[in-house]
Amino acid sequence: MANVVVVGAQWGDEGKGKIVDWLSERADVICRFQGGHNAGHTLVIDGNVYKLHALPSGVVRGGKLSVIGNGVVLDPWHLVSEIETIRGQGVDITPETLMIAENTPLILPFHGELDRAREEAASKGTKIGTTGRGIGPAYEDKVGRRVIRVADLADDATLEARVDRALQHHNPLRKGLGVEEIDREALIAKLKQIAPEILQYAAPAWKVLNEQRKAGKRILFEGAQGALLDIDFGTYPFVTSSNVIAGQAATGVGVGPGGIDYVLGIVKAYTTRVGEGPFPTELFDDDGQRLGERGHEFGTTTGRKRRCGWFDAALVRQTCAISGMNGICLTKLDVLDGFETLKICVAYELDGKRLDYLPTAAEEQARCQPIYEELEGWSESTEGARSWADLPAAAIKYVRRVEELIECPVALLSTSPEREDTILVTDPFAD
Repeated sequence: MANVVVVGAQWGDEGKGKIVDWLSERADVICRFQGGHNAGHTLVIDGNVYKLHALPSGVVRGGKLSVIGNGVVLDPWHLVSEIETIRGQGVDITPETLMIAENTPLILPFHGELDRAREEAASKGTKIGTTGRGIGPAYEDKVGRRVIRVADLADDATLEARVDRALQHHNPLRKGLGVEEIDREALIAKLKQIAPEILQYAAPAWKVLNEQRKAGKRILFEGAQGALLDIDFGTYPFVTSSNVIAGQAATGVGVGPGGIDYVLGIVKAYTTRVGEGPFPTELFDDDGQRLGERGHEFGTTTGRKRRCGWFDAALVRQTCAISGMNGICLTKLDVLDGFETLKICVAYELDGKRLDYLPTAAEEQARCQPIYEELEGWSESTEGARSWADLPAAAIKYVRRVEELIECPVALLSTSPEREDTILVTDPFAD
């Protein structure tokens, strides 16, 4: 059976939540493989709105196993709160439907405090635009071999030793930022209190997933953020603190790369970005305002208004190549309804030279000017379309041109937030 990875191909907010939920009907297991609760997925199902941050999007479907993989950094208090909220909306979440990898790193309160203190201390132009939820500092501790992992909660002596090692690093750091030292005993008490609520979901996820693969089960790997926020291949330093691209799916849950059969990139029909960093096609005119209003461009996690611009085919072609995408799902096509003329960025101009990719150096990225191709818009509505026959000819032409420019076919087309308003061209789970 085919196993599918879903990744964002832009700066996040492409509509992954709906597509993962839509695909999860065909899957047996749904895994989150990176990121933290800084990511937000909004699902609209039969008029009900579910906002997920730490939980995999598959939890809203009954009879599926949802897995939080070791590539995620997990805030245990946020997770418990989110579980309670989703249960309050009628979704049953139990250890039979949710699994947390035992080697998943934990986000602790001091990670968020450090995140916010650094951002406040940063001068204008050096702020990253972090959500302040501690994701970056938690990943730093993971690499620094001082993070506390889910399995550590099961043994008091180990837990206390891990806390001491973390405080040896963090207390001097906090002193330099003018922040008071961490209360060791209070932190340990909080961790011991939350431990039973987290440990009931803990398991060797790598083992379970490999058993599921051998049994022929279909696995859906769910990424957070977007490829342009990848720590290695994104617009550094204005990126997240983890690898976002498809290759992370294997290490983020503990399956080999041979366990991935299809990579689906989620691509918005225009471009948005939250926070700081380069954005070659950003619009500051009425068209940009119109895209933001029609697309309801406010972040699920932060509520921050997203920056909006025309579709950047050069960037998406780049992310398709890096993640090895087999196909894309084009979302929010309906937001483009009513524009007389549409623009697509096909390349950049830098110092008089034409580039078909975004350069690595931040200073050069900031100076890249988009080279546009204009296409005819359409006046008819595409909202809720469920077949090619429902689309205006100009909309189909736009989609086909996107395919050509990014060198990757459209496998699905989403025309509203509703689950069923999706046109299936190629089933990623098809063998």
